[in-house]
Amino acid sequence: MPIPAPDPQQLVLQAEDWVEYRTGFPTLVRQFLFRKVPPTGWWHTLGSSLLTVFIMQAVTGSLLAMSYDPSPNGAYESIRYITDQQTLGWLIRGMHKWGASMMVILLFLHMGRVFFYGAYKYPRELTWLTGSLIFLSTMAMGLTGYLLVWDERAYWASVVAVNINGTAPVLGPFISKFLLAGPVFGAQTISRFYALHMLLIPGLIGALIFIHLWLVVKLGVTPWPGRPVPGDEVTGD
Repeated sequence: MPIPAPDPQQLVLQAEDWVEYRTGFPTLVRQFLFRKVPPTGWWHTLGSSLLTVFIMQAVTGSLLAMSYDPSPNGAYESIRYITDQQTLGWLIRGMHKWGASMMVILLFLHMGRVFFYGAYKYPRELTWLTGSLIFLSTMAMGLTGYLLVWDERAYWASVVAVNINGTAPVLGPFISKFLLAGPVFGAQTISRFYALHMLLIPGLIGALIFIHLWLVVKLGVTPWPGRPVPGDEVTGD
């Protein structure tokens, strides 16, 4: 007697039950994706757009790091190799370069929307705070990434940026010395900028995004100012 073929849907449900019993992850995903929200519009898509761009930056940055040489003698030549010779290197580098600019633009728009909607007020103060920290971290990503091309424009722009940071009160000189990592711009500087750009700051942004999204799910999103919201559609307002 032939053995009946297993039902694929049943196998998926059994696998989900197995993961659910041991981790509870499917329930967390359902709570995140299927929740009541107030009436929203296109302005509420800026946050998810930012998350998409950040993921794209992480992927393209990881691909670029496989061929990049973080040294004064090899940085510019490795960039030329990626752009001119590596398969689809021009596309990956272009996506990473313009994605950085797009992320800054979306951040400004998103924070402007949050401020205009009053989403920084009670009880969402921590949501605003984590978003502000993400903004500052993204600016630091732009600063550290700009030097990695190691051409004349990137070199002198970074010199000016570090010197400006050094004029800030109290922590300014310490930040300047930390970024410079030596008496002059050189191998130690580009190595430190590369480590910050590839490891420390992306990890910090990822952790802040996780906390930010958790707060958004817990407290909900803010509707258009003055728009009437049915009581059964508001979460955490």
